[in-house]
Amino acid sequence: MKELLRSNDPVLLSFVSALLSEAGIGFMVADGNMSVMEGSIGVLPRRVLVDSEEIETARQILTEAGIGDVIKQDKD
Repeated sequence: MKELLRSNDPVLLSFVSALLSEAGIGFMVADGNMSVMEGSIGVLPRRVLVDSEEIETARQILTEAGIGDVIKQDKD
């Protein structure tokens, strides 16, 4: 799995989840349970992970939705 984005914005995470679900792309929001550790103040970002084979499609979907600026850039 590859990291698509990282955010602590619950609205953005919900929107991205809806876009990916609608497109049939499997994903996982990691670090969601860290809120217990941080005291539920939302400081630690959550990571949206997508299967490596679907990462480019996921990036395209977010770009077409107008939120391409939140996509994590690969450092190859």
